[in-house]
Amino acid sequence: MSTGREPARLWVGDTEVARYVVDPALDARHGPRPYLHPVRTLGGTVVTDALPADHVWHLGASLAVQDVNGSNLWGGRTYVRDVGYTWREDHGRIAHTRWSRRSADRLAHRLEWRDPRGAVLLTEDRRLSAVPLTGAGPAEELSAWRLDVDYTLRAPDGQDVRLGSPATNGRPDGAGYGGFFWRAVSTGPASVFDASATGEEAVNGSAEPWVALVGTGPDGRAYTLVFGGLGDGDRWFTRTAMYPGVGVAFAFERPVTIAAGTTRRGRHAVVVADGALDRAAAALAATTPPGGRPAT
Repeated sequence: MSTGREPARLWVGDTEVARYVVDPALDARHGPRPYLHPVRTLGGTVVTDALPADHVWHLGASLAVQDVNGSNLWGGRTYVRDVGYTWREDHGRIAHTRWSRRSADRLAHRLEWRDPRGAVLLTEDRRLSAVPLTGAGPAEELSAWRLDVDYTLRAPDGQDVRLGSPATNGRPDGAGYGGFFWRAVSTGPASVFDASATGEEAVNGSAEPWVALVGTGPDGRAYTLVFGGLGDGDRWFTRTAMYPGVGVAFAFERPVTIAAGTTRRGRHAVVVADGALDRAAAALAATTPPGGRPAT
């Protein structure tokens, strides 16, 4: 088996759709953690960004939280109440420890969420799957696949683990980010919408069943991402003006605690589609299971 430094790959048939960087050699201030990049549509359009100049610690699609019992596992400056964003020596890392499965369409491994001193804050079991969806819709026009992300976070015996965000630490303006986050790429203005609203301000903080982001890849072709799978208390975090991105925010308005010895599970799905889907097509994609027939 190859080493952890080499990216793993996810395939849909004969098409490579994502690379999974498991053990990145990054500055601690960038929040080292496993991440997916590049992620591509079936047509080959890249739909993630990593290490962008505006937020170097944005790493494709990943799990990241800025405040885990006081440790920054997101990267960048930490938001401090009544002070603002401040560089601190509080950066931990999310580290791969072993594989439990590694195949063309499924990856599973164990991770440790560590504080700056290397102490384990949380252990995690994570599973990633690439599922073909091409052929969905009444005209069988959808060219898409779905990324399924399933993880279980475990708090140590004898210690509660608090998950926070800039919002819970005093930042206004809906900055409750931290959780499963997808930094998208778009050469033109991106748009975001859900089942009932359109635009960053309207969608940010919502709890709709799905959210869609439409962007333009580096190759000039349109793509659509349709996100689903909010957990209890989760909210959508969306950005299009400063940069394109969508996240499942764990602590959008208030901190979340994983009690000592207990677990928190997340299950998210992201449809990666060629072309610019409208609201009806995005809703259809969000309910399409493997094999291409929409759920009824």
